Amino acid sequence: MSSDSVAIPVITPPGQGRAMSVFGDEVEFVITGEQTGGRFTQWIETTHPGGGPPPHYHTREDENFYVIEGSVEFFRAGVWMAATPGTAVFMPKGEVHAFRNAGATPLKMLITTVPSGFERFFERCAVEFAKPGGPDMSRVNEFASEHGIHFVHP
Repeated sequence: MSSDSVAIPVITPPGQGRAMSVFGDEVEFVITGEQTGGRFTQWIETTHPGGGPPPHYHTREDENFYVIEGSVEFFRAGVWMAATPGTAVFMPKGEVHAFRNAGATPLKMLITTVPSGFERFFERCAVEFAKPGGPDMSRVNEFASEHGIHFVHP
């Protein structure tokens, strides 16, 4: 979706976003690219203890994180760094990064990607993760590659 598309005003009350389960996390898209004319996507992600994505980078989106509650560690430049609620994190496209819930309670973050499109990746993955017997990870990796997301081994 182009950033030249029409954006519409959006007010999403708590719990009224588009919710899905993916990668063991619960996500609620509160503002989508369809609403912003492709400018950005924003969601609340709840990650269970020990959860989080492996190191990866995006070729299309910058990613912004705001820690709402819980204990989190962010991976950047080969190092894990602890962050507390109220911390804001920016990872530009091309930067290898990851996060993990380092605590014993759910981690909740507000995440924004610029431009939009990340929600389509999650939608495709959510369908795969909902399959009986679990996801075919080769399909998930295929989806990631198609959306410019590349997993790496630090």
